[in-house]
Amino acid sequence: MSNKEKLMKVLLSPRITEKSTLLGDKFNQYVFKVVKNASKPEIKQAVELMFTVEVESVRVCNVKGKRKSFKKSGGNRSDWKKAYVKLKPGFDIDYMGA
Repeated sequence: MSNKEKLMKVLLSPRITEKSTLLGDKFNQYVFKVVKNASKPEIKQAVELMFTVEVESVRVCNVKGKRKSFKKSGGNRSDWKKAYVKLKPGFDIDYMGA
């Protein structure tokens, strides 16, 4: 597997929430769900490759899965990793592609 193919699998999905929209508007930051073993340099390279932008910084956060119960049986949702990506001034990510 080449390096580009590996980078294409780092970003799983954008997190489009009220908080992430405010971060995008105010601080030019975007939030992504990433694979659990992704490093900051890999996330930076993946965002730059997929969206043709320049990344200023990357912050990551491990999110614990919530405890959920269905009828009498309990369970856990799986843990996941979230990345906050700050872009350099003048760059923007448009999820809609318009």
